[in-house]
Amino acid sequence: MRPYEGIDYYRMEAELGDEERAARDLCRSFVERRFLPVVREHHRAGTFPLELAPEMGELGLLGTSVQGPGCPGLSPTVYGLVCQELERGDSGLRSFASVQGSLVMWPIATYGDEAQQRRWLPELAAGRRIGCFGLTEAAHGSDPGGMETRAVRDGDGWVLTGSKMWITNADLADVAVVWARGPERVLGFLVERGTPGFAAQPVHGKFSLRASDTGELSFDEVRLPESSRLPGAAGLVAPLSCLNQARYGIAWGAVGAAAACYDHARQYALEREQFGRPLAAFQLVQQKLVEMLTEVTTSQALAHRLGRLKDRGVDEVALVSLAKRHNVAAALRTARLAREVLGAAGITDEHPIGRHLTNLESVYTYEGTHDIHTLIVGADVTGLPAFR
Repeated sequence: MRPYEGIDYYRMEAELGDEERAARDLCRSFVERRFLPVVREHHRAGTFPLELAPEMGELGLLGTSVQGPGCPGLSPTVYGLVCQELERGDSGLRSFASVQGSLVMWPIATYGDEAQQRRWLPELAAGRRIGCFGLTEAAHGSDPGGMETRAVRDGDGWVLTGSKMWITNADLADVAVVWARGPERVLGFLVERGTPGFAAQPVHGKFSLRASDTGELSFDEVRLPESSRLPGAAGLVAPLSCLNQARYGIAWGAVGAAAACYDHARQYALEREQFGRPLAAFQLVQQKLVEMLTEVTTSQALAHRLGRLKDRGVDEVALVSLAKRHNVAAALRTARLAREVLGAAGITDEHPIGRHLTNLESVYTYEGTHDIHTLIVGADVTGLPAFR
């Protein structure tokens, strides 16, 4: 297999520091050596290679930019570069790391108390324990404020009732960060596997994100001690802030998926001959390659700029939404053009294009749909929210 050398048409590589380049290369090597050789079998089986989690932890790929006990604590740009390389492998691989870091470790580090942080963060960072994030419900996706899962006071503790749907890592998780409507506001809880009344069931029949664990969480009068509540989380702003961290990683990850499709299509076009010439010699094929390269390059520019802003402490929701919205849509367009270049071969799993294409259909929808991010940016530039 030809080693991947990256796409750098606008010389953005020169802007990276030594630590950033080293982290990127470390993750790229991991994806090449350990993940790409097994992704096809897991995609076919509908499973995630959980055995890779401890190695990901050892390499600092879990919670890369999270600050806390046992956490790597690197910069947002390093985290973005890691997400880019993970999703070049598969959206499911980046989703696993994204949930573990941005949606489980980050809320524990941000809203948890010292005891919760000491107990969970080192284990999650090392990949010895796995987490999931329970916000979305079957009837409440884009409107999490309508959630029906309830947390009711019971003496010194709580009783949790309800369910969550489309949860990445659901069936793998040792702990779930769960959001529920409390007596006055939305509250966050850490619910451990094995707690009576708590169950996880996988979702079957997926066309997309097949190399990822997706499931449903159910809570049948789950009794929790006060120590399981995230004390710093009060109101819907807490889970939404977690989503903003994850969306940032997605904006970078989509660049990786697009780059994988472009790189593969370009090489295929150079090697495949029709009418006595390589496909790459035909004008219409060159047009497709240039369109793909343009999508990759503009997405890279957005991701790199957003990373530098976050490195400086700028953490504006609308900026992340614009990048997630643009980059995922651009990656989808790139994957569709790459499939055209490959012709019928593009729909087989001998090539990665179809896998990235179907994965990106999910990424386009999750962590805020394309339309929801449009409205977030629209509200920011007009001052007029259009959600109702």
